[in-house]
Amino acid sequence: MLRVVIIDDNAVTRNLLTTMLVAGGHEVVGDSNTSDAGLARAIKLRPQLLCIDIGTDPVRSMEILDLLRASLPKVLIFIVSANMDPEIVQGALQRGVHGFIVKPFKSTTVTAIIRNAILKLARAQTRTVANQTAEDPISVDQPLLADAALRPEDSAVGPSDT
Repeated sequence: MLRVVIIDDNAVTRNLLTTMLVAGGHEVVGDSNTSDAGLARAIKLRPQLLCIDIGTDPVRSMEILDLLRASLPKVLIFIVSANMDPEIVQGALQRGVHGFIVKPFKSTTVTAIIRNAILKLARAQTRTVANQTAEDPISVDQPLLADAALRPEDSAVGPSDT
């Protein structure tokens, strides 16, 4: 189970994603709109997974992703949008976004996209550790990077009322 924050200006979308993710076994610890205060609140919650609609303005979208990546370098980020502009998709991939959820979406699609991204990351980290172990047997005790990325942080802040 991962700690999730959902950022979207549409409350209906936030509620729908919350329902889907909770049903999929995740803990939604907060949600917000894409205002500066909402982004700051999301960062404070220290999620392991973040679903965000970054909007349609490429400059603002990349600023948001840069802020999130700098503040939460290990978080798994999924873009949720009805408009997958090629410029935004390319910029998002360059900033380490893990997946894209296209609106309108189905519960099975959302959970599959997230599960597949997590499995892909875990396989890549397992290969990295295996390669390091082959080169340096002492490194066997190193934690998997995927485990570090998915480790919850303590937080006193609860879900949003927005």
